[in-house]
Amino acid sequence: MATTAVKHDYHLVNPSPWPLVGSISLLILALGGVIYMKGLFGLPKGTAWPMLLGFAAVVYTLFGWWSDVIKESRAGDHTPVVQIGLRYGMVLFIASEVMFFVAWFWAFFEMVIFHEQRTLSPIEDVAAAWQSWPPVGIETFNPFHLPLINTLILLLSGTTVTWAHHALQQGDRAAAKLGLLLTVLLGISFTSLQVIEYAEAGFGFGGPTVGLYGSTFYMATGFHGAHVVIGTIFLTVCLLRLLSGGMSPQKHFGFEAAAWYWHFVDVVWLFLFAFVYVVYQ
Repeated sequence: MATTAVKHDYHLVNPSPWPLVGSISLLILALGGVIYMKGLFGLPKGTAWPMLLGFAAVVYTLFGWWSDVIKESRAGDHTPVVQIGLRYGMVLFIASEVMFFVAWFWAFFEMVIFHEQRTLSPIEDVAAAWQSWPPVGIETFNPFHLPLINTLILLLSGTTVTWAHHALQQGDRAAAKLGLLLTVLLGISFTSLQVIEYAEAGFGFGGPTVGLYGSTFYMATGFHGAHVVIGTIFLTVCLLRLLSGGMSPQKHFGFEAAAWYWHFVDVVWLFLFAFVYVVYQ
């Protein structure tokens, strides 16, 4: 007689609506962004509701999809083999993020090393501006003011998230909650200080003399800031799960993945602080 018993350690997922729903949501979000910035389909520029609708749909997809993943874990579908696969997936995701920042640093160092070539520009203002690095007209930040404070905040947050992780491994849920709460608060503090820093910036994106410097500065620090926001949300979800009784010393990969991501964010900032704010400013 045939049997339906599972004879392997792999998890074959059930049919799910989330890939289709997520794709449609992202399409609405992208089109909504175009409508908001340029106008489309007869809707004028500045119309925000399609973009907000797409964003809400993406958030709904994330909640639904990840809730299903948690349910699968509780149902015993995340066997040791599956957990290894999840770890490989997170490692590869972080590796792709590393390459993103490698590409930016490559562009930044090329501008630093070969900035003299831009003095050959037929536009006198541009040629004069690129006699030095940073270009003439750039009022750089004091690296030992807000940037240094943010560096200390991220380094401290790396210790608190590690404390929380080890506390959870030891079954000390109270310490894990406290360490995770402190990490979330430190992440919010970093973002708040970066907003203040941008508000006080002495340069912007455009102009023949500051365009390249400004765009690369804001691209690097802004994308890193976005990663801090994402990491803070990631850790907040882990904190809410802890408060609701979820996770255990044996099974808490969601928290572990969030901690890996947060340490990656910390390390990237150290490179940004060293080279963008200190060495080449």
